[in-house]
Amino acid sequence: MAPDPQKSASTVNPARVSDVSAPDFDFPPPQRQQTVPSITPPPNDVNFASFAANGNFNNPYAVQPPQSSTPPSIPADLQSQPTQALSATNQDEVGTFNGGSYRISHRDTNSVLTMQLAMGCPIEAKPGVMVAMSGKISLRGSAKFSMMKMLAGSMTFSTYTGPGEILLAPPTLGDIIVLRLSGSESWKVGKDGFLAATSGVVKDYKAQGLTKAVFSGEGFIIYHMSGIGLVWLQSFGAIIRKDIPEGETYLVDNGYLVAWNCKYTMTRAASGGMFSTYSSAEGLACKFEGPGTVYLQTRNASAFAAHLSTK
Repeated sequence: MAPDPQKSASTVNPARVSDVSAPDFDFPPPQRQQTVPSITPPPNDVNFASFAANGNFNNPYAVQPPQSSTPPSIPADLQSQPTQALSATNQDEVGTFNGGSYRISHRDTNSVLTMQLAMGCPIEAKPGVMVAMSGKISLRGSAKFSMMKMLAGSMTFSTYTGPGEILLAPPTLGDIIVLRLSGSESWKVGKDGFLAATSGVVKDYKAQGLTKAVFSGEGFIIYHMSGIGLVWLQSFGAIIRKDIPEGETYLVDNGYLVAWNCKYTMTRAASGGMFSTYSSAEGLACKFEGPGTVYLQTRNASAFAAHLSTK
């Protein structure tokens, strides 16, 4: 059902402060994307007799429901650890924003972001991440040259304006999470972490020092997100959230950062182990200081490429 133009016009009012949830917002979340069901292969000589006795020859490719499996229970000692890393769930996440609704499905490493946009509602996304969209959605590209954007490796954004549905997905096997900005906080996002954002989010570029630029794996320029709205982040692999209490530190190997809201320095970790590689400068790692939150990805693009080159 197409959204009411008069109602959509009031929905996208920029003066509205709440960009995360709205009690009077009746725009339904996108429907769950359907996957192709598994099928039973044709019978061979071994199981033909069993198939002839029990199978349906009118429908030889009988659809079989997926088998349910009970996940292993988490040990009590791990459940009681307050600093245990929190991983992303594989359940769908749905929500609304000023002018639309969204659903993140097929998690953790094949995630897709489905959005329903009301009339006139714009969404800004990274170029090349659009999977499909409704015919009524308009697309406009923006390219404003600056030295910061050139060094950041991304000079353009694609703006999609409703009404209609749009599907976005990371270019690699990865997950999607959403950050909710209320205007009082800001996040730093790695060079490959940005996927999309609502119109109220302010996207800027910040320069890093030489040491961080060379050894953190994020380059000289990183994204700086602030304002009011939603930011969708992408990853290579699954995403893990780590909350760092005040007074504590946490070390992250380079190439695994997605986003963070606390300061960090480059430090030398213990020699040997996962840090002692050429790509991590023989033991250098990112040392974060609490309080704050860090989002990590479970795969490193550079390490994965190096692994493939040796095969």
